Amino acid sequence: MPVIAPLCSWLRLLRCGLHLLWGAAVILASSPCSPARRLAIKGRWSRQLLGILGVQFDASLSAIPSGSLIVANHISWLDVFVLNAARPMAFVVKADVRGWPFIGWLVAHTDNVFLRRGSGSHARAVNHEIATRLIAGEIIAIFPEGTTSDGVEVLPFHSALLQPALDARSPVQPLALAYHDATGSRSQTPAYAGETSLWQSLRAIAAARGLKASITLLPPLSPGETKRRELAASAREAIAAALGVPPAISSTDYSSGN
Repeated sequence: MPVIAPLCSWLRLLRCGLHLLWGAAVILASSPCSPARRLAIKGRWSRQLLGILGVQFDASLSAIPSGSLIVANHISWLDVFVLNAARPMAFVVKADVRGWPFIGWLVAHTDNVFLRRGSGSHARAVNHEIATRLIAGEIIAIFPEGTTSDGVEVLPFHSALLQPALDARSPVQPLALAYHDATGSRSQTPAYAGETSLWQSLRAIAAARGLKASITLLPPLSPGETKRRELAASAREAIAAALGVPPAISSTDYSSGN
């Protein structure tokens, strides 16, 4: 992966820190605004963040109908901002993120949904909230792998969080996320997996040159009478095929997805 000069990298990191602080001020100022206005602000802020980090991006998800459940593979913390840049939406996020310094506060104040791992009762309550918001026309995104991968593979999907789409009879929209370097080759630089820390991932992204994020919009899936495991398997197979990775062996039915 080609890298930029160290000074430019540190300038990107400094600007990123200032942008996070600006984000906090924007959140406080926009709290009285309408949901539509808050979404627009979130989209603009995310596009600005990608620009600061030097991540090229020009996709749009405006064609996705309101009330859709977005299902995507998960490579990096950067995925959230890539999707928000394409079309601002709410995310289902693991409850651990709430405890992250500063970042947790930002996530908690941008209309996202927290899911506590390993709690069936909490998962049911979260699913009810998601279904209600889908029916109201919101777009909600989930990463059903339950964790990040290196981008070379797509892990089996946890199917429990697809239940709200069945309950709300909402379309399921699979998206394939990928990152490429300046040569056009698939890049693992943004990957936030294994022992990589958030700081290490952020530094690697800031140091990269010509990093590009891409979203492949796949045909939507209609829940109908389909069981959630079958729906999860269909979404995963479509994403894996778009990324050119082997199909999944199976999808799981855990309630602890991301």
